Amino acid sequence: MIPFILFFLLAFVAVGAAVALIVAREPIHSALSLILVMISLAVLYLLLGAEFISAVQIIVYAGAIMVLFVFVIMLLNAGVEERTDFSKLAKWVGPILAFFMIVELGVWLSRSAIGRVVATGSPESYTPASTVGLSRMIFQQYLLPFEATSILILIAIIGALVLAKKGE
Repeated sequence: MIPFILFFLLAFVAVGAAVALIVAREPIHSALSLILVMISLAVLYLLLGAEFISAVQIIVYAGAIMVLFVFVIMLLNAGVEERTDFSKLAKWVGPILAFFMIVELGVWLSRSAIGRVVATGSPESYTPASTVGLSRMIFQQYLLPFEATSILILIAIIGALVLAKKGE
């Protein structure tokens, strides 16, 4: 019963922090909301029994990457967000696109193998991944996307530094 209540409490915190992330006018408040989302997701992973993913979520995302985001925000000296007419357009078009995305996600989930496992409720057809299996997948099967992501993060850091130097 306690894990059930804890799940819904953390899910509520994660969704609330995600909404605060989008609504916040200050970039630093958005970054802090994203840290709260990452921490609540890590505890949700812990409830699922995925201790390694939970630790990675805290160390890598809530730790290293969010420190990088906060550093870039401070370096750029970003202030209050400026509202434009485009935001008013997004207010009307966004919910429509979100509805179609949810419908498409539902259709995809109903046709996929994992969707059938969830619908039938047969947990014997899926096995949790071990740390060794996960690391082999990252460094063998998905090595190119893993390295491409690190290069993109490095390019973003260099871009932020170049933008910060232009202002001086």
